[in-house]
Amino acid sequence: MTAKQDVLSLIEKNYPSLSSSARAIANYLQQHPLAIVSQTSAEIADNTNTSKATVSRFFRQLGYDSHQSAKQAQLALRESGVPIFTQGTSLDQTEQELKNLSLTFDGLRPETLNDISASLANASRVTLIGFRNAYPLALHFRQQLQQVRHSVRLLPQPGQTLGEDLQDILEDEVIVLLGFRRRTRQFKQIVDLLEGRSTVLITDPTGQIYNQQVSHVLLCHLGNESPFDSYAAPMSLISMLCNRVYACLGDEARKQTKEIASLYETLNELEP
Repeated sequence: MTAKQDVLSLIEKNYPSLSSSARAIANYLQQHPLAIVSQTSAEIADNTNTSKATVSRFFRQLGYDSHQSAKQAQLALRESGVPIFTQGTSLDQTEQELKNLSLTFDGLRPETLNDISASLANASRVTLIGFRNAYPLALHFRQQLQQVRHSVRLLPQPGQTLGEDLQDILEDEVIVLLGFRRRTRQFKQIVDLLEGRSTVLITDPTGQIYNQQVSHVLLCHLGNESPFDSYAAPMSLISMLCNRVYACLGDEARKQTKEIASLYETLNELEP
């Protein structure tokens, strides 16, 4: 199959042409979507009072070679970031978050973190770029870095194009790209344009395709068990990097945070 459609969408599309027994399977899977990946063909047949042969024909009619290929396609869609169920609703969220954090931090190399932290601390300017789900992460990263150093900017600016800002990259500037699965088509063009610059990519495992084009890659695990991705790991990574930058800058960072705190008070911006 060439089109990336989930099984439920294909059931809806093909429903009028299904036989009565195939519709029984379709109805069951629409009511129990997890069965697509969690049950065998025999179990689906038992639950719909049909046969394994009928189940096999059903998936072929949807365009798959077999139930197994449908299952693999469904799992691949979730891996790409499409919000669909692949496990039951009784998932332990805390356990999953801890797993994502553990996988993320266990994969980080101390020497890489040291290099990135020093670069973020000493660069003439830091530019953070993020689209879609990565934009609020980039925004938070900028807010944290501005607490301890000058010249931190966020791209793209609302309603603005990128050309002018990408042309204005300084020689010793550090660019942090944040891009997670279901990245925009423009993301690859930006990576291509920035090749050769001091660039850090914060991404999920699917972003490893850009390994050879950036200076450093930091992988974050978002989980596949729930329909929606979790961004606890990248947020924790951002926190760690900002703490390291603070440590690198020392007195300079403390001076900046003190001045900002004084401005908060002068402007009466925060609750007492």
